[in-house]
Amino acid sequence: MFQGASAINLDAKGRMSIPAKHRDALALQCEGRLTLTRHPHGCLLLFPRPVWETHRDQIAAWPMSARAWQRIFLGNACDVEMDSAGRALISPELRAAVGLEKEVMMLGMGSHFEIWDAAKLAADEASAVAGGMPDVLSNFSF
Repeated sequence: MFQGASAINLDAKGRMSIPAKHRDALALQCEGRLTLTRHPHGCLLLFPRPVWETHRDQIAAWPMSARAWQRIFLGNACDVEMDSAGRALISPELRAAVGLEKEVMMLGMGSHFEIWDAAKLAADEASAVAGGMPDVLSNFSF
C-alpha cells in the first residue's frame, strides 16, 4: 500500500528518483519494473508492472464506445525500469502531455502513484478545497 507525498526534482534527462521509502517495496513487488501512463486529470500514473497488467487487461476489454479512453490509458502507457540508482525515466512525450518540468510531486495512492507538476497539483488541490466537500463524503469523519 503506497501512501504519502514526495517532492522530487527531475534531472536534465527527465529521470525521477523514486523515494527510498517506496524503492525497496517496488524492488520486491515488481523487481523495479514499472509502467507509466497518462491520466485525463493532468497527471501521470505510475504502476508496479503486475498491477498495471491487471488494469491493462480490463481497459483492453472495454467496448468500442470507450475507445477514446483506451487511447488515453493504453496508448500512452510506457514500460520503464528503475535503474541501479533507483531512478525511472519519464519519456519526453509523457512529460509534455501533462506539463512536467522540474519540480514534481509523487503521491502514493494505494496500489499506484500519481505524478504531478508541483504547481499544477497545488492549484488543483486549492480548487478542490474551494469547491467544498462532495456529497459522497458527507458522512465521512476521522
